[in-house]
Amino acid sequence: MGARKRIRADKNKEAKKDKAFAILRDCPTSPRKMRLVVDLIRGVEIQRALDILKFCPKEAARRVEKLLLSAIANWTVKNEGQNVDKAGLFVKEVFVDGAGMLKRLRPAPQGRAHRIRKRSNHVTIILGSKTAVENITKE
Repeated sequence: MGARKRIRADKNKEAKKDKAFAILRDCPTSPRKMRLVVDLIRGVEIQRALDILKFCPKEAARRVEKLLLSAIANWTVKNEGQNVDKAGLFVKEVFVDGAGMLKRLRPAPQGRAHRIRKRSNHVTIILGSKTAVENITKE
């Protein structure tokens, strides 16, 4: 590994230490369906986001809810001794990327075949803290 690459990797590690995030990879739901759920919680406080996901009837909401709980747990590990309620956590960023596709064939009339594409996605949730934002602006 070259020196520049190592320095860049170290900078990325430093940037990741400040952020609390969770990533769900290869979720067997189409990205379009997942984005409908993810758009509901973008920029929302975590308690409200958990409530939204709990009462959302979509199947993708269950997966996003577990991912959000994982991100909160990651935040508590990085910020020992701090209270989640007092920190004012909110969903800073959340995005869905397409993942691999399983391609299958389904029989069609007259000896033909239609291609079935079973899509999957990657979901990333990044949490932000309102108290951290206030500390930066005061200095």
